[in-house]
Amino acid sequence: MGRPLICLTVTGKSLQEDLLLVNKYRKYIDVVELRGDFLCEDEWQSIRRFPSMVGLPCILTIRRKIDGGRYDAGEASRTVLFARALSFVDQDMSKGFAYVDFEENFRVASLQDAAIAYGLKIIRSLHDMKNPISNLAQKLEQIKVTDYEIPKIAFMPHSLDDVRQVFAEASKLKDSNHILLAMGPLGEPTRILGAKLKNHLTFTSPRETISNVSNLGHLDPITLCDTYHFTSIDNNTRVYGITGWPLVKTSSPELHNAGYRKHGMNAVYIPIRSENFPDVMEFAEAADISGLSVTIPHKEAAMKFADRPDRQTTDIGASNTLVHTSDGIWHAYNTDVTGFTRSLLEFTGTKNLAHKKVAIIGAGGASRAIAYAVKMLRGNACIFNRTLKKAADLASLYGFKAAALGPDSLDMLKKYSDIIIQTTSVGMNSDSVSNESNDPIFFYDFTGREMLFDIIYVPAVTPVMSRASKAGCKVCNGYDMLRYQGYQQFQLFTGCDY
Repeated sequence: MGRPLICLTVTGKSLQEDLLLVNKYRKYIDVVELRGDFLCEDEWQSIRRFPSMVGLPCILTIRRKIDGGRYDAGEASRTVLFARALSFVDQDMSKGFAYVDFEENFRVASLQDAAIAYGLKIIRSLHDMKNPISNLAQKLEQIKVTDYEIPKIAFMPHSLDDVRQVFAEASKLKDSNHILLAMGPLGEPTRILGAKLKNHLTFTSPRETISNVSNLGHLDPITLCDTYHFTSIDNNTRVYGITGWPLVKTSSPELHNAGYRKHGMNAVYIPIRSENFPDVMEFAEAADISGLSVTIPHKEAAMKFADRPDRQTTDIGASNTLVHTSDGIWHAYNTDVTGFTRSLLEFTGTKNLAHKKVAIIGAGGASRAIAYAVKMLRGNACIFNRTLKKAADLASLYGFKAAALGPDSLDMLKKYSDIIIQTTSVGMNSDSVSNESNDPIFFYDFTGREMLFDIIYVPAVTPVMSRASKAGCKVCNGYDMLRYQGYQQFQLFTGCDY
């Protein structure tokens, strides 16, 4: 089969607005879905002109509110609107719609007959905007009225395991005459790996209007093509990914996918979001994942799950890299140590941390690798964590001090403040002014002599970094750490230097 088509869903208020968006993204797309339910009512009479305006195959969709759309004028008026939009004023049928989307319970014989007579393909869709749908392969057959239709199922997953079911069910299908999608951020793998699911097409939205359908989890066409190289993915593509929760934003796909393209590799790297790490490994089996980058909060679970953690990973007690070899074995590594060590020494301009008193904020999976590195660099550290026992357990491995993370430990933090290393997720995706919820050491007043290293890189300047910088401190985010540990992951995944 050929690759899935890329469909741009346009949700403007006017046909002219939609046309401008089609023209902007034209080189990335194959098909356009006109969402008639988003148009102003005075545009409805002109819907049938749209295919000739854009010059690309078009899908007509007028989605009801119950199915996630905006049309609420009733089924009788919607039927009339479909009929008017599908009628032709020109004998050249290429100037009309190529597809029409009818819900599985919208069965109007006259419209179906007209669509067939005009040579339109009917997409017969089943949606659940709140819950997952099971027995997908069986339901695809059930919702079709004729063998000429393209059945589509789209649902809202509750967990990554629901997304795994899509890949498991798709393995039973023999052709590409269907569309299977999980919605929302959890369902992103089903959009990127449409070729693995044998999907007829995948839906995207313009960046300018993607918020109109934010619940669907669309990517924009540029991201789909330039970051994920969608048009090159096939059944032989090796799949890697990054897993964590909530994993709202990550720069790792850009880094790894650029490397695959540079080396001419048939591989793709995708986000795999899950709150539950066992679900990640079940998904990895169903989707044939060859390697995983692991981030907050799964690094300790990843090490425990691995069949063969290397010595350094065992010593640290956390893994940020899993590699699945051809013998079915999961190997665990920790490239955070390399990435952190290189970026920290560049930041501090030192060869080691001898005679430096270091505060490590947090005692999770990332801090385990960082504490290990600080010890190897001969630093003297205190680990601060909200749960004191967890800080003490980690500190005892390296002969470090431990303290609770809070105002009561202010004197200890002042003592270990030559270099402050922030390892928690607090402040991630926050660009607001420092406060108790987004600044893990909100109670500490910087003097300007400290150096602050925050492993977060989105945003580039976290609230605590902003506060430290204003006090005259030298600050650094985690982007270089991301790059350096990512280069080592790339080598572990592929056997090639980045």
